[in-house]
Amino acid sequence: MSFPWAQHYEPRHPFMQWMDEKLPLPRFVYNAVGAGYPVPRNLNYWWNFGVLAGFCLVIQIVTGVILAMHYAANAGVAFDSTEHIMRDVNWGWMMRYAHANGASAFFVVVYTHIFRGFLFGSYKAPREMIWLLGVVIFLLMMATAFMGYVLPWGQMSFWGAKVITGLFSAIPLIGTPLQQWLLGGFAPDNAALNRFFSLHFLLPFVIAAVVILHIWALHIPGSTNPTGVEVKTESDTVPFHPYYTAKDGFGLGVFLILYTAVVFFAPNALGHPDNYIPANPLSTPAHIVPEWYFWPFYAILRAFTWDFFFIPAKLMGVLAMFSAILVWFFLPWLDTSPVRSSRYRPLLRKFVWFGLLPDVIILGYCGGSPAAEPFVMISQIAAAYYFLHFLVILPIVSSIEKPEPLPFSITEDVLGKDDHAVLAPAQPAAA
Repeated sequence: MSFPWAQHYEPRHPFMQWMDEKLPLPRFVYNAVGAGYPVPRNLNYWWNFGVLAGFCLVIQIVTGVILAMHYAANAGVAFDSTEHIMRDVNWGWMMRYAHANGASAFFVVVYTHIFRGFLFGSYKAPREMIWLLGVVIFLLMMATAFMGYVLPWGQMSFWGAKVITGLFSAIPLIGTPLQQWLLGGFAPDNAALNRFFSLHFLLPFVIAAVVILHIWALHIPGSTNPTGVEVKTESDTVPFHPYYTAKDGFGLGVFLILYTAVVFFAPNALGHPDNYIPANPLSTPAHIVPEWYFWPFYAILRAFTWDFFFIPAKLMGVLAMFSAILVWFFLPWLDTSPVRSSRYRPLLRKFVWFGLLPDVIILGYCGGSPAAEPFVMISQIAAAYYFLHFLVILPIVSSIEKPEPLPFSITEDVLGKDDHAVLAPAQPAAA
């Protein structure tokens, strides 16, 4: 979004003038994250998580490239090469723990970022493209994380790959050939490991490219804010730098304290102990589970235990699992309320905080639990409510809800409404 009051980049040093003429990269950075990019003055700490997600992506790329220098994508030695990284490579243990826990940190940040979108209506016009690109980034993250979980070639890596790729066999006619094509054989082995390693190395750079598009799309309409009110005047904005670089810096400091505490003091807390056992195709683990950030969707997959009108339960579970994410693509059109933020939509706010959020937590708990009662029944109820929220409750609420009055401007939201303000009388011209 072009603001007429935005500060413009004017290089003073001769070298910077030459650089700006030949390759205007400093101007691009200045206009993207500097004083040349005005943002709403009322952004709170919910808006820190976009920057934190970008930081997590950088951590994953840097540590991943270093780990790839020592990893061997061969089913015969993959597990041993991982142990070699942990035991023999200088600082290899830290790189691996930073990478493994960095994936969990990435998903924590992104899930919070998505929840902020649900809460403040960030998916609504004119920011639909920002939201759609964000969902694409999330799908790419899930694919990258799954393939990365296979690489250590422990028991849970092997059997997780077997179960997840086995889902493709539920597709009628082409399912089994598609599964064999993905694996390069009839079961996870050397061919599958090579393919997963190649894609796991490549996809983070694809994610980075889509992130650039995501940020580009953000700069066209400008950032949203907790009120959902659009920017009207110069007083509604402040320059991104130094106001929000400082705020993001504080948020980044808090994040790094928590992240490093996990890396150094509880690096295996989020992992599965079976993955420290070499992969054995002849020994099935007692309880096969993916990483924790897949648990809500894994619970939806397992919620379907019966066939329905000749549609196999396995196929219905696969379709439901993917639909749980694909439904997010339609949020800009499912929510028809003219008011964006749930701050002024009390009914929606209750459904998000006390309906959707607990429901996803329950799904996550059931997804990490054994496929037995009562977890299956709870998963079925929670999965049903999940889809009801987006497909039924959200459209109905957006139609019948009476929103609270919106502030006239962002400045009024920050400073409060002044009912006693009057126009200053015109001053006589100086003689």
